[in-house]
Amino acid sequence: MRPINIGLTESQRCGVIELLNRELADAYLLLIKTRKYHWDVVGPQFRTLHQLWQEQYEVLAANVDAIAERARALGGYPIGTAEGFLRYASLKEHPNDLPNATEMVGRLMLDHEQVIRNLRNHIDQCSEAYQDEGTADFLTGLMGQHEDMAWMLRSFIEGEALAGRSADSSTVQNVPAGV
Repeated sequence: MRPINIGLTESQRCGVIELLNRELADAYLLLIKTRKYHWDVVGPQFRTLHQLWQEQYEVLAANVDAIAERARALGGYPIGTAEGFLRYASLKEHPNDLPNATEMVGRLMLDHEQVIRNLRNHIDQCSEAYQDEGTADFLTGLMGQHEDMAWMLRSFIEGEALAGRSADSSTVQNVPAGV
């Protein structure tokens, strides 16, 4: 293969590819978990969550492909096995466990927050250790998407908490007149 001459050393490219494979593993595992909950959710919020998670897993599927292609563009190879994804992922599975809808939302929210923290760290490493501003920018775009998805999930949980308080007859609400 012809040497890659894009202003990064081989060591820099290999370091970035390692980070991308870690992001790929988490993205793939989060895609699987989101799709599984999309299939399994039941209850009064079924339609809302079913649609939300379809929107999210479609974004995650596109991101999986983009991350893998970024690794290839840098001359590396993306991991592509379940074993590899589980070995590289910071997220954990919950096998043989079917939580209620609110717990599903909470788990996915926590996963997105973990991915966001990882991305912040990887963005810094790309910029500082590897001088790869292109990948840092790419990861920044992914981080924004995860922030939006986490926000949507967090808003659902906050709404559930508010609904629970309004159903509690001992709660006094301070709502201005006419509202």
